[in-house]
Amino acid sequence: MAQVLFLGGFGRSGTTLVERLLGELPGMCALGEVVHLWQRDIRDDERCGCGARFSGCAFWRRVGDLAFNGWANVDVDRVHKLRDAVERTRHIPRLASATTATDEVREYASYYARVYAAAAEVSGARMVIDSSKHSALAHVLRWADDLDLRVVHVVRDARGVAYSWTKTVSRPETDGADQMTRYSPGRSAVLWNAHNAAFGLLARRGVPVYRIRYEEFLTDPRAGLIRLADFAGLPLHPEDLDFLRTEHADLRAGHSAAGNPMRFTVGRLALRRDDAWVRALPSTQRRLVGAVCGPLLRAYGYPLNIASEA
Repeated sequence: MAQVLFLGGFGRSGTTLVERLLGELPGMCALGEVVHLWQRDIRDDERCGCGARFSGCAFWRRVGDLAFNGWANVDVDRVHKLRDAVERTRHIPRLASATTATDEVREYASYYARVYAAAAEVSGARMVIDSSKHSALAHVLRWADDLDLRVVHVVRDARGVAYSWTKTVSRPETDGADQMTRYSPGRSAVLWNAHNAAFGLLARRGVPVYRIRYEEFLTDPRAGLIRLADFAGLPLHPEDLDFLRTEHADLRAGHSAAGNPMRFTVGRLALRRDDAWVRALPSTQRRLVGAVCGPLLRAYGYPLNIASEA
């Protein structure tokens, strides 16, 4: 049975940072955002976190051989068709209320389960990490056969997330040809509500879900990792955290399939909160996001008074 730690939440909430740190722990193998593997990697041959093209990465070649007898045997069009049928935000109410899974849900989940199991065997890891974030995918995965699923729900102040979505960020894996998606603050606020609320529904369906706040995690990453390892059932020794320093972490190259450009960072990674939004996000937009996301912000322990956060 593949053991999977799924990092969920809304984009720009710090999941890549959490994944990079978790990936340094013994027994863990970080896979990046597996939800994008089918298009960006198998079909578009974008770069792995190690810097090589997906087709040229020995790790992923071995995973493909073990999971599907080669990536060429994966029907990407079929995966996309299944995704459109079951893995959309609009499908979450149906997925959350279902008492049995449809054949399409189980088939779609099986593609991921095969990747997870193969990656665990190739890496020798006890647990693999998928930072796909997508709440609908997490709801689908609860129906996967032979899968021990645990979910870490990463939340960040909606106003910081909204500001991050307005920034222009290039995608290094495309050699500068593409940029990451951008959203208006209003649009990101609606999506922040929907995706975060969906993980609350998942917890009510019996899936182990552990919520962390990005800001709190960065205040004490060492303590945060210890708590996450305990949730994952992974025993740690003091020396396992030697890669952490007071204000930075020393990272090795990884094999993330897709995700934030931070996945390419090797060596020193500064560990500090990004609170630029407090000064840079216009007050009208802060108020808009605060109004739309107010109930969940309060539920997660975020003050609505911006002055108290500056």
